[in-house]
Amino acid sequence: MLVERPRVISANVGHAWELPPNTFGAAYAKFMGSRNFSPDDRPPVRFMETEEIAYVATRAREVHDFWHTLFGLPTNLIGESALKVIEFEQMLLPMCALSVVGGTARFTAKQRKLFYQHYFPWALQAGVKCSDLMCIYYERHFNEDLEDVRRKWGIIPAPPPQQHAV
Repeated sequence: MLVERPRVISANVGHAWELPPNTFGAAYAKFMGSRNFSPDDRPPVRFMETEEIAYVATRAREVHDFWHTLFGLPTNLIGESALKVIEFEQMLLPMCALSVVGGTARFTAKQRKLFYQHYFPWALQAGVKCSDLMCIYYERHFNEDLEDVRRKWGIIPAPPPQQHAV
């Protein structure tokens, strides 16, 4: 990865919109399209000591939406906070833990209860059980079945919350 330094930009992932609906690539395209997101919209990373560290930080930002797709998490505050728990377990970056603290401070009492009773325990387990997600060349797996990819990488999608908890 550090030699090739692949980038998640439209020129490299645009073909995902043309893939069969069961594929990881199509799921990613649907996720991005349903939110009107573009992989080209991310601001560049700044203030990194080396080009290698800057690339790793850039890649972490760029694969974030792949993780949303793979774990089945929404882009609301609860979904982002749950994904930050997984990111913390994957990368051990203090900013991920601080994002969870900051995000959950903004929750309503009902959201906080849902997060800590449902999403937080799942995210702790999911982040530990899956592969090292920073070392995957996701773009090479776009044409594979989404469920097969999840199984291969040990990804446990977020279970839907119980109806009474919502």
